[in-house]
Amino acid sequence: MNRCGRMFCLLAQCVLVAGILSCAAPPASAELRAGAAISNITPDIGGDIIGGFSPIVSKHIHDDLHVRCLVLDDGKTRLAFAVCDLVGISKLLCDEACRTIEQRIGIPAGNVLVCATHTHSATSALGSNRFQRESQLDDYQQFVARRIVDGVQRANNLLRPAQIAFGTVDIPEHVFNRRWFMRPGTVPENPFGGTDLVKMNPPAGSPNLTEPAGPTDPTLSFLALREPNGRPIAVFASYSLHYVGGVGPGHISADYFAMFAERIASLVAAQPQDPPFVGILANGTSGDVNNINFRTPRPSKPPYEQMRYVAYDVADKVYAAMANVKYGDNITLDARAREVPIGWRKPTAEQLAWAERTLAAKPVDGARADLPRIYAERVQRMADYPDTMPMPLQVLRVGDVLIGTMPCEVFCEIGLEFKQRAPSSKAFLISLTHGAYGYLPTPRHHDLGGYETWIGTNRLERTASDKMLAQLLEMANELQPAK
Repeated sequence: MNRCGRMFCLLAQCVLVAGILSCAAPPASAELRAGAAISNITPDIGGDIIGGFSPIVSKHIHDDLHVRCLVLDDGKTRLAFAVCDLVGISKLLCDEACRTIEQRIGIPAGNVLVCATHTHSATSALGSNRFQRESQLDDYQQFVARRIVDGVQRANNLLRPAQIAFGTVDIPEHVFNRRWFMRPGTVPENPFGGTDLVKMNPPAGSPNLTEPAGPTDPTLSFLALREPNGRPIAVFASYSLHYVGGVGPGHISADYFAMFAERIASLVAAQPQDPPFVGILANGTSGDVNNINFRTPRPSKPPYEQMRYVAYDVADKVYAAMANVKYGDNITLDARAREVPIGWRKPTAEQLAWAERTLAAKPVDGARADLPRIYAERVQRMADYPDTMPMPLQVLRVGDVLIGTMPCEVFCEIGLEFKQRAPSSKAFLISLTHGAYGYLPTPRHHDLGGYETWIGTNRLERTASDKMLAQLLEMANELQPAK
């Protein structure tokens, strides 16, 4: 072999070795990618708006309902977030959407977070009962499930190199604990004929108010995502405010959650861009928190005015906080998901006898809801519940940020405890995720009574919050990245 031939062989061997090494030794850290998209889930006019004691028929669509989606990819793991403009969402709907996402897009079902914002001006995606089979998903539930999948697929299609930052901002002026101690003898009788120690939503400005029965969580947590050139991709935020309300009669509306998304988009991406920027606001732990200042009530306002004021103020404060966050792309992603058996509350013999007497009596006439009859019907239905139900729990890790979930309207002190005890200082909890199983008070609040603890409003065993929080913290500790 001549000299040129030997050189060619040597060069070919070097290229082969280099190729083998490049396959065997991938880069130490893959490039973070992110994509975000929105799907419309607006129902037809004429469906029942739920959120109050009795449903009302929708007559008008003030603003469309959406599912806002975010997908993250670190080169090894993908996570998906889908935040739906719904008062609640059934577990079977979520299961169907997550299963289809895994089959179609390849993101494991346990890596997909699906939650409801808890707008009180949406029609129901909860189905006819809590134990329905998959084949019993109604038409609207099937539509929502498909649109969740579509939204995640579109976000996945838009994955591109990204940088991410975590931030917080305290916004205490919009959150108020709605459970109050009152002067002895001034708490009204509950629907069961007894008296509670606290009152939910007492008369604002009443001289009988003594002190709130719990704290608030004023801290909004957020993830901000942008392309390496600085062009924004999305903001995913969580704030512990139940909802704002103040809609028109029979109006469908996504409440302040959607107004926040629109406002943050106008601030972060002042000019239209392609792909569009997506703002997302999930409901934190607000089971006992709302937007009513009971000490100093505000004057009444026209529909949507207070909602817009809160949404814009929260978005403006998040935008200001974004100026101080530090972006990076060298992060890893992970997730844990499990189902934990939790007991249903079971009515006692005395409660069942009360329900039977109440339903046998003549209904109360008048425009106001007949609460004793409503709760008597709920008590009877709960007698047929199974002993336990698998509660879906999940923790997602985005770098050193831990995001926990519960399928309930979670009291804010549970969220505060999760933040305090989580193995990362960058942690927060999201409510109404992968299901909607009523309020989740702590055992202390069970002892105080009040609307959120009444059987029929509250459906889970007294110690459910302790059991579920212990599982979340265990999962959070499993997710800690290697140092």
